[in-house]
Amino acid sequence: MSVPCVAIERERGEAVRERLADADALDGDHEIAVDGDTIYIPVADPGAVPADLAAAIVERDAAERDRPRTPAAILGYEPSLERLGDIVIVDEDDDERAREIADAVIASDVPCETVLNRASPIEGELRVRRWDVLAGDGTETVHREYGHEFLLDVAEVYFSPRLATERHRVIEQVGPDETVVDMFAGVGPYAVPMAARGADVVACDLNERAIEYLRKNTERNGVVDRVTAIAGDVREIVDDRADAADRLVMNLPHSADEFLDAAVRLAGDDCVVHYYDIQHEDDPFGPGTRAIRAAAGDAYDVSVETERVVRSYAPHEYNVCLDVRLSRA
Repeated sequence: MSVPCVAIERERGEAVRERLADADALDGDHEIAVDGDTIYIPVADPGAVPADLAAAIVERDAAERDRPRTPAAILGYEPSLERLGDIVIVDEDDDERAREIADAVIASDVPCETVLNRASPIEGELRVRRWDVLAGDGTETVHREYGHEFLLDVAEVYFSPRLATERHRVIEQVGPDETVVDMFAGVGPYAVPMAARGADVVACDLNERAIEYLRKNTERNGVVDRVTAIAGDVREIVDDRADAADRLVMNLPHSADEFLDAAVRLAGDDCVVHYYDIQHEDDPFGPGTRAIRAAAGDAYDVSVETERVVRSYAPHEYNVCLDVRLSRA
């Protein structure tokens, strides 16, 4: 049967497949095929294919795939699940229902070593949570995202796979030889791919375990020489790295405003700031814009280049990103 496929170089296959999955464009009913150096990835909705891949769409015969046995087919309802590496995360207040879902995940064809249930909200300065292990053993895994690998322990570091598309959007803006400061770097989901694009990245985090994983991830991804990993408060490095950054990543949405003075001091003559915030739907971008302008004062001209709603955070609240250019006045 002839179906639309994205035809790209074989070595780009996994990265493109992930992008198509994030765009909800994948066709799960037909098999991916390889012919020579080209991989053909079936798509269900050509209109949802990212614009830079649209020219690669071709018609091709594709074999129908056997549908896997899903947890939903076993349970008779669609559970709320999240994948992170070989861990499946459940979010259930009812312990009995959580264990029922875990049993179904293990019995299904979902590739999985461990099933966890959230046992607490994100807590404390290091933004970690407690977990109930419903199946398997341990909370460490390797997450793959747009061609990079991230080793992490969900019980010791903060990481959200749901932000993959947003991270990729920002990372694609980075040019070679930029100086980037990732002010709240975690295990490196911004820092590592930015370094892979040729940037020199200074990556800070208060969580010493996150920095340990970040260093391992620079090794896994071959960017050790381009990432400087620092455990501690980013404000402590300002004196040594003032006026140097071409780009700043401020992904600490509840309290990034407290670090804007440091960000302005780190910024070079022309610096792009990716500022993440949580705000009410009535004015999602205004508070962040005003805070940045106040911190910049007369030292910089401030230009808001992008206002983006990343996701819904809570009723009537959004997680948003402002891409702001600071140009020294």
